[in-house]
Amino acid sequence: MAKPSILLVTLDTTRADYLGYDSGNAYTPHLDALAARAIRFSRAQSTAPMTLPAHTSMMTGKYPAAHGIHENARYLGSDQELLAERLAAAGYETAAFISGVPLSKQFGLARGFEIYDEDFGQDERGKPRAERRADATTAAALKLLARERSRPLFLWVHYFDAHEPYEPPEPFASRFPQDPYRGEIAFVDDRVGRLVEAFEERSGEESWRVIVLGDHGESLGEHGEARHGNLLYQGVMRVPLLIAGSGVSPGLREEPVSTRRIFDTVLASAGLEGEKDLLGTFSEIVLGEAMKPFLQYGWQPQVMAMEGSLKAIRAGGLEAYDLNLDPSEANDLVGTADLSRALRQALRDYPIVPRVEAAPEDGRLSQEDRERLASLGYAGSGGRAPIRSDAPAPKDMTHLFSGLDRGSALFVQGRYEEAVRIFTTVESQDPENLMVKLRLAVAYSSLGANDLALDFFEQARRLDPGSVDVRHYLAMHYFRTGDWGRAGALFEAVLAQSPGRLPALEGLSQIREQAGDLDRAIELQERIIAVKAEPAGNLTKLGELQMGVGDTAAAVRAFERAYALDGPAFTHFLELGVCYLADRRFAEAGAALDRVPADHPGYPMALFKRAQVSVLLNEADRSQRIRRALEGSDAMTRELIRGESLFKSYLGSR
Repeated sequence: MAKPSILLVTLDTTRADYLGYDSGNAYTPHLDALAARAIRFSRAQSTAPMTLPAHTSMMTGKYPAAHGIHENARYLGSDQELLAERLAAAGYETAAFISGVPLSKQFGLARGFEIYDEDFGQDERGKPRAERRADATTAAALKLLARERSRPLFLWVHYFDAHEPYEPPEPFASRFPQDPYRGEIAFVDDRVGRLVEAFEERSGEESWRVIVLGDHGESLGEHGEARHGNLLYQGVMRVPLLIAGSGVSPGLREEPVSTRRIFDTVLASAGLEGEKDLLGTFSEIVLGEAMKPFLQYGWQPQVMAMEGSLKAIRAGGLEAYDLNLDPSEANDLVGTADLSRALRQALRDYPIVPRVEAAPEDGRLSQEDRERLASLGYAGSGGRAPIRSDAPAPKDMTHLFSGLDRGSALFVQGRYEEAVRIFTTVESQDPENLMVKLRLAVAYSSLGANDLALDFFEQARRLDPGSVDVRHYLAMHYFRTGDWGRAGALFEAVLAQSPGRLPALEGLSQIREQAGDLDRAIELQERIIAVKAEPAGNLTKLGELQMGVGDTAAAVRAFERAYALDGPAFTHFLELGVCYLADRRFAEAGAALDRVPADHPGYPMALFKRAQVSVLLNEADRSQRIRRALEGSDAMTRELIRGESLFKSYLGSR
């Protein structure tokens, strides 16, 4: 039998009880119609209440503890096998249409997809947007569906609209003026309906499968959390999950299931090995984690486990809830709930990522991407918080959530005075929060309040004497204030612990260049280029450094790579032309030098070098080239032209 085409739709930040078929009080007619002919899972659980970790679990079949992604803006290891890779190897055409920057291809989920469309467009300032609306994403996916194909299709479409800020378009904004979150979901429902209809029509008589699910939910104020990412209650962990298609009999499944089993389910649908196919029958204790407060603030790690209607959360202490009797998790039954030995063991055995390791190598993230993530409420720390003997449980710190999120967003945006006001309040209530201490130190440094900056750096060092983050940001402070000796020593120490930190590599390279140690600066630039997502600027710097040590061939290679990456934006044709000339590649030198614009500060030198090339190539217009060089010369090139032996027979007695 032919392999079915498979449509996977992920609904970001979508609570299960905000769909009509689940709660009866929502406007989602298209998803309700799909649910009527699908298997519905009423207790589907996310693996983590954040976009990237949750989706990574779907695409790997693993919990975050196994795939290593616990927060947004982290990078998936190349050793992790992805769903799209398996399907592509089995002959599937693979395509993904992504709607939010947390799933940008740089983070690793694009492997295996022939198409990974993340064209979010630009804002009114010409900067890349952080997300795109459901109508634009659907339109792009429909264009793909309209194409002829000879292979079965695996199509993943991700909708981000229900994520804050909630700004549904009309008519949904007017229909839900008091509840824009509900309006966003209604808008997505409309576009999902169009997508599913087109997918089914395109499949025709062939077999097909549609899977729709949420990645995580939204707290909406429940348990003291406005959004998501900090807690493990059902508002963020219970998600919609529907499976429909050829051979699927509609029905309701009420046992807990994990969204990580999407991996096995899609593989099984494609006729591949899928051990824990959700369409089969198996039982397991379902787990989940929320590690952001642990990793960023040093609070207790949080793990949940579900078995039947019983749910337990471990966060220092233990909580227990019977979701049949208490779906809102208002009554903690830890003293009376009959939690099985297996459930308790699963909670104890769930691996906790060490907090005292070097920070993840996330320096590849550009400032522009940091700001785009911050605009969506994601502005995490790059490091690890230290172990705290009296670490609080996140549920007891909900009064700080909004300040931490708002202060972090302002910090990433460079609005340091505002960030300081917020973080000062937070620090007074959580004085052992290393992330807050460090951000206050960096903010004061950026504002020029150096004494305050150094005071907070010292407080941070006392909290965690071995912290690579404290060393890193203190090095940046000294770099900013021109104390390059201290900065260089600290950067060296940082790179000994965390070899891939781009800001440290870049700062140290600049220091070594200024000190005249070009060989060390070159080595650092080569390390930067090896890990940086967009290294064109570093390649041009490497070319300049190679010119400085007289390695023309290496300089040419660096400039050529930069040109290949930058295309029309490349601005180093003068340097490339000079290198070609030195390497006696005269025709290429002439072509490069001809592309130096007249407003370039080195244009007189470009004219001089181009005249040299013209004579060496015996071009017909060489006399005119020399005359143009002289007419456009500055004081330095005028002397070079008059002393150039190649020009003597052309200049006469001038």
